Amino acid sequence: MAATKSRRRTQPSVGDERLFDRELEDLPPELRWREWMGRVEAVIFASAEPISRETLARVVGKDCSIDLLIDDIRDELHDRPYELVSVAGGWQHRTRKRFAGAIQTVAGSQDQPRSLSQSDLLALAIVAYHQPITRGGIAKITGKEVSRDTIAHLRSLDLVSSGPRSPQPGAPYTLVTTKTFLSHFGLESLRDLPEFEALEDAGLLSRDSLLHDDIPVALDERDGAIGPEAD
Repeated sequence: MAATKSRRRTQPSVGDERLFDRELEDLPPELRWREWMGRVEAVIFASAEPISRETLARVVGKDCSIDLLIDDIRDELHDRPYELVSVAGGWQHRTRKRFAGAIQTVAGSQDQPRSLSQSDLLALAIVAYHQPITRGGIAKITGKEVSRDTIAHLRSLDLVSSGPRSPQPGAPYTLVTTKTFLSHFGLESLRDLPEFEALEDAGLLSRDSLLHDDIPVALDERDGAIGPEAD
């Protein structure tokens, strides 16, 4: 009985990663590769957020090429209505654009809470291209003060967050974009941001709107307030 108790004390728990066989050395190379592909796709499929390379490395052997695995998974998904995309520094399953109409027909207004007005997009574009930037900095670009409600809405969608404090008097917080921003717009990194002219050509932003009245004006607000909710 004592020996049995001793074995129970030293036995690793089910959640102990030492029980998880990453290398799969007992399998033939082809079956090993297929198992790794399945693991990687399953982990990505099960997550609502993009999965990083570091996370995927936890479920495959140390000498496994994750990039080659991703390529093979993409090949197998070629005729499927969804694909594996590189976004926000990781990988994520997404439905193909040509099925957007069918999805919207069923989903209805489910995406409305994340909808962005032209005003939101204009303010968000300024943050994306000029970050880190304060709300006062946005005002200098537009020639008018941007409503706190606009910034609060972008924050509520987790598209922008507080960056480092600005060195200007009062040390206001700056605004920066988030990983959710990258994911929402299908960008792998900020290096993938299109040229502003390309956004105009696509009808997503208008320079004329930026210089006129499409961004709400808050005449009773003052620059220089300290704190992430103020800038």
